[in-house]
Amino acid sequence: MQLDYAQLAALAAILRTGSFEAAASELGVTQSAVSQRLKALEDRAGTPLVRRGQPCHGTETGRRLAAHLDQVGMLETALARDVAALTPRSARLRIAVNADSLATWFLPAIAQVPDLLFDLVVDDQDFSADWLRRGEVVAAVTAHEAPVAGCDSTPLGTLDYVASASPAFMARHFPDGVTAKALARAPMLVFDPKDRLQQIWMTENLGSAPTPPSHRLPSSQGFVDACLLGLGWGMNPLVSIKPHLEAGTLVPLLPDALYTTPLYWQSTRLLRPALDPLTSAIRKTARAALR
Repeated sequence: MQLDYAQLAALAAILRTGSFEAAASELGVTQSAVSQRLKALEDRAGTPLVRRGQPCHGTETGRRLAAHLDQVGMLETALARDVAALTPRSARLRIAVNADSLATWFLPAIAQVPDLLFDLVVDDQDFSADWLRRGEVVAAVTAHEAPVAGCDSTPLGTLDYVASASPAFMARHFPDGVTAKALARAPMLVFDPKDRLQQIWMTENLGSAPTPPSHRLPSSQGFVDACLLGLGWGMNPLVSIKPHLEAGTLVPLLPDALYTTPLYWQSTRLLRPALDPLTSAIRKTARAALR
């Protein structure tokens, strides 16, 4: 299928902004023009590309086509660096990253590449590679070492987690120590339905994983704040809570019971030269922040 990049730009703008009206404003055309371009692209693709709603969402094919436009933009930006006569434009990169990396070390890394725009998709490190497999992102921070087909895999280091809570929470819920029986009754913090860190930690350290009452809290900083406030116990990155551990405002549930998650940077091999500056920044920052 020969692609019309004005049509692709309309599709990408709809998915990025969530509406036809906002896409038209971003592209500087009428809403009717956006609709016509999308219809022409859907006719050519032979399948719907956008699920209308508030906001609009892309179908699997629609997301793949929008990702293709981002890859072309990345190649053009890299070419403009080397060919002075070309006018550089900011490419937009869609990257999957886990919430705890985003909250700790990832933003300082991407800030070192100011000529790029970023569209970050937040997902658990055990699932972020799936976005690469579907072709919906160009890179991902993932817990999977084995490269996704067509991708390079670079080790970054390990992100250390501490099962932690406030001293008052510990005194209330674990007066006789942290046991499986006590954990079954103590409120726990869960990021989202994919979050299994707490269960894995309980199994590794206590031999069983009870199902405690839990708060669902999809925020890395919210996890820390909730633990400080005594709402529950949770798995917090050591880099985030080290000052609280040193001050005694948070304490580990068990001493010397770190849970470590290895992290890898996987990126599309086709874009390797264009992504080199970003990959270098990611590796440099991760080396300083991770173990």
